Amino acid sequence: MPGFEWLGEEETRAVAEVMQRGVLFRYEFAEQRQGVYRVREFEEAFARYTGARFACAVSSGSAAVKVALAALGVGYGDEVIVPAFTFVATWEAVLDTGAKPVFCEIDQSLCLDPADLAARITGKTACILPVHMMGAGARIEVVKVVADQHGLPLMEDTAQAAGGFQGGRHLGTFGALGSFSFDAVKTLTCGEGGMVVTNDEALYQNASEYQDHGHDHKPVGRGNEGRRFLGFNYRMMELQGALGLVQLGKLPEMVATQRRNKAALKEALKRVPGISFRDLIDASGDSATFLAWFMETPEQARKFARLLADHGAPAISWGVNTWHAYHNWEHLQAGATLARGGWPFARPEGRASYPAEALPRTRDLLSRCLSWQIMLGWDEERLENMTEAINRSIAAM
Repeated sequence: MPGFEWLGEEETRAVAEVMQRGVLFRYEFAEQRQGVYRVREFEEAFARYTGARFACAVSSGSAAVKVALAALGVGYGDEVIVPAFTFVATWEAVLDTGAKPVFCEIDQSLCLDPADLAARITGKTACILPVHMMGAGARIEVVKVVADQHGLPLMEDTAQAAGGFQGGRHLGTFGALGSFSFDAVKTLTCGEGGMVVTNDEALYQNASEYQDHGHDHKPVGRGNEGRRFLGFNYRMMELQGALGLVQLGKLPEMVATQRRNKAALKEALKRVPGISFRDLIDASGDSATFLAWFMETPEQARKFARLLADHGAPAISWGVNTWHAYHNWEHLQAGATLARGGWPFARPEGRASYPAEALPRTRDLLSRCLSWQIMLGWDEERLENMTEAINRSIAAM
């Protein structure tokens, strides 16, 4: 999924143009920047691409989740439902608002399981936050029905699925807000950076003000405006905006390339005894950043992973991954924090507890799940070598 593979002369020129104008800050300095605002242009272009009315660029995908939650008014005393398979930033952002993450099982889509969702909703639930993991969509329409039935806002974490669609609609635009990441290993990369999209003007205004210390960006000179509330600094700078604009123009071809490479390997994997593939809610909208599959048992998954590695095609074993699996987040289970008082785990109402054994279905699925990250630069020789690795691994099973 990394767009860094396609960084080229276009990105170099875009960055050089910003440097030549000498303005890296996204606001102000109109004369010096000659009326050029790359972050603003990136926001407008990304909104058009996704079909959202508004887009607010921020400093990272993690910041995008935090800013979106802040725009919704999520804070202390609230609960936010998140899936047990996600990058740590999803629930870190929830804790950073003062709210508590409530973890939900996943299903074979590798995304939040709607069948487990209703049981997690309480009177304190303020938001449902599904994650479109590994480039493909959650059962977002079903999740939205549950959210609507309970009168709860939906906030989509689309960090890994820029370029992904479901039913012709871009992932991240089904809920009240959607967040995106453009970090170093994302398909669309700015090195660092993120985006919040929404169709709600009031939520956009909240996000826009919050990511810049509460400044309302009215045309009276930044710093002289009114401020409705406090915020923080989650701004994107012009270098990132310039990179994002170029990479966004390449995104459709990136996704098409990933799909071709993924299709070739998936065809080869179909010969593996007992294999099953992750559920794709809309295969035509898959951004194809990963190819994920399940073996029948954890033992078979470990053996097949070992064989693939021995033959030069190592796969990710999600059961042992420490960045994305609930049961492997030792700092969450320990309630580890730098705060002397124990915040955000130590709370007036009692300590927030996250036992490792709490989500057995997620642990089982991930213990049997392997995947490859799909690379843009794989040529025919590389795909043939990986196919041969599959064949040799099958023979050794």
